[in-house]
Amino acid sequence: MRLKHSWIFSLLLTGCQLTQQTENQQSSSQSINHLSEQVPSQMTKKLNNDIQPPASPQSQEDLWQRIALQLQLSVPNNKMVDYYRTWYLTNPSHLKTVSERAQPFLYLITEKIEQRGLPLELALLPIVESSFDAFAYSHGSAAGLWQFVPETGKYYGLKQNYWYDGRRDVAASTDAALDYLTTLNTRFDGNWNHTIAAYNSGGGRVSSAIRKNQKLGKPTDFFSLDLPEETSGYVPKLLALADIIANQDKYDLDIPPIANQPVVELIDPKEQLDLAIAARYAGISVKQLQSLNPAYNQWATAPNGPHQLLLPVNSIEKFNNNVSENRGKGMKLVRYKVKSGDSLSALAKHYNTTTHVIKNANDLSSDSIRIGQFLMIPTSTKDDAAYILSASNRLAKAQAKSRGQYKLMYTVRSGDSLWTIARANKVSHQSLAKWNGMGPKDTLRVGQNLVIWKKTSQGAVIRTVFYSVKNGDTINAIANRFKVKSNDIVKWNDLAQQKYLQPGQKLKLYIDVTKVSV
Repeated sequence: MRLKHSWIFSLLLTGCQLTQQTENQQSSSQSINHLSEQVPSQMTKKLNNDIQPPASPQSQEDLWQRIALQLQLSVPNNKMVDYYRTWYLTNPSHLKTVSERAQPFLYLITEKIEQRGLPLELALLPIVESSFDAFAYSHGSAAGLWQFVPETGKYYGLKQNYWYDGRRDVAASTDAALDYLTTLNTRFDGNWNHTIAAYNSGGGRVSSAIRKNQKLGKPTDFFSLDLPEETSGYVPKLLALADIIANQDKYDLDIPPIANQPVVELIDPKEQLDLAIAARYAGISVKQLQSLNPAYNQWATAPNGPHQLLLPVNSIEKFNNNVSENRGKGMKLVRYKVKSGDSLSALAKHYNTTTHVIKNANDLSSDSIRIGQFLMIPTSTKDDAAYILSASNRLAKAQAKSRGQYKLMYTVRSGDSLWTIARANKVSHQSLAKWNGMGPKDTLRVGQNLVIWKKTSQGAVIRTVFYSVKNGDTINAIANRFKVKSNDIVKWNDLAQQKYLQPGQKLKLYIDVTKVSV
């Protein structure tokens, strides 16, 4: 019986242990199942966070990064590329200046390039061409961000006249440059190194270099071509720049960021506007308006167009409202009675306009005018000094910059050229052009005033003299006394707007002491 009870007790105990073990296993299984439900969920969330698709170029905060993510041209291990990369890295202030200049325009340019599906390296081309200076003018008579020479600019639809130079119109010149580059790229079968080289030196020169290498059995890649020195450095300079833009962290370089958003918008008011009035409509300064629209040489947009303006995006609504409310009032008209000796050309010069504009405003079929006739003359609402970035003010600033010991003024006569004037004054014609905001190949016009800077003069000993005006002094009397020209005294001292001299006033004179005792 005891044995039987012991067996039953053992069986019960074993059953309890088995039951407990089964329950524990079930409990563990449930815990494991619960964890298995949680862990994949948490891991999935983490994996989803870790495997997010990369942000698109267009979603970048920094416009330089948007460009960097789309660069596609290979950067070879080349000594010229290395040279220019080193130059950019050791001159970080240059890229800082470039970034500041590019800020208003780079988004617009990037958008245009993306819309055409072109390499984003082209957005960096204005750095190589003009350092992103929209007013840049080179020794070869090339102008604007994209440095179009006159003939190529005209071929690609960029008007150039007294009022307007499309080569400096950022929107129009960008379209023209991309048209030109697309044409060149087709010519060179999609080879962008050849295309960019041709943009610098011309398609014919690059094609000739390719044919030469083919005849000699040599490679025809860009780096194997025999090209002018400037062009041989042009493509490496762009590639070095692209490499730096794409690898700022690698090179420990911080280029000031540019917000990846539109800064300006192109607006066409469909009428000629005085730039001072247009600036008031937009609520910005005349200087800011001119800096965004460097194509306009004078105080107004072109009479017969284009009239388009780049304006800050936050000013567009205000500008459009003001244009609508003041339609036809964007120009000031002066009612002028013709006097003896007047001519259309003289009146145009006085009012800083053209004979064509005066004729159009008065429905004149010829240049003939008569005494007593009334003319309506479009003119600026402000003094010329207010249009600080006009062509004349930029020229005056360039001519005022000291380049030597003393300055001479020369008025161009019939038959003159930069070369003949430079030779007569023993200076280089390249320097003479630079001093006067010109290119060496630019033509002169009769009556044009040029500045000539010299360190010495054959047969003359020039000294700078500061003369104190006395009672009764006149400009003519002072000029006669010191054997100089009255006009030179006026120009040396910016006296054009001053009718009378004041006793005690200081005048700067450049005197040849071999001709007069000082």
